[in-house]
Amino acid sequence: MKERGKMNVYQLCLVAMAVAVNIAGGQIALLLRLPIYLDSIGTILIGAVLGPWYGMIPNLLSGVFMGMTVDIYSLYFAPVGMITGFMSGLVFYRRSMGRWKLIWAAAVITIPGTAVSSLINAALFGGVTSSGSTVLVQLLARTPLGLTGSIFAVQILTDYLDRCISAAAAAAVVNLMGSQLRQKLKGGVNGHGTI
Repeated sequence: MKERGKMNVYQLCLVAMAVAVNIAGGQIALLLRLPIYLDSIGTILIGAVLGPWYGMIPNLLSGVFMGMTVDIYSLYFAPVGMITGFMSGLVFYRRSMGRWKLIWAAAVITIPGTAVSSLINAALFGGVTSSGSTVLVQLLARTPLGLTGSIFAVQILTDYLDRCISAAAAAAVVNLMGSQLRQKLKGGVNGHGTI
């Protein structure tokens, strides 16, 4: 008899794949110095398919892995990804989302994480991180917005754009999943999410 809340093999594999997608996306964004992060596609996918609590796992694991290997900033920003995963689960789990609804959902997912991210960035790093958005922050810091206002303004824009792209990518993956795979993913949780 299967215990409730325990992950099955399919869910574990999906979470592992999400961690790999987060790491690959984050590395591509760092390599190309993009002003977006691309490290939450897997997180949003897990939130949508398995729910809010499971949605927190991928970015926690990828943040720790990246922070200990190639990008120390990822470790500090892991809580932001966990909030993104949780919010994704709240917004997408058991719901069908069309293209236009993704735009609004991305805003709901973005705001709490951006607030936490801005605080971490301002308090610990003074607006300087490994992201390409650092350039925008430093340019705007010389305006009347100042450093803190610049961090928040840039974070809102870059985080929202990142969440729109990530949610669209996660929606595409969920739509490609067959009903048989979705049924197998239901094993350890009640129901499954669709975007």
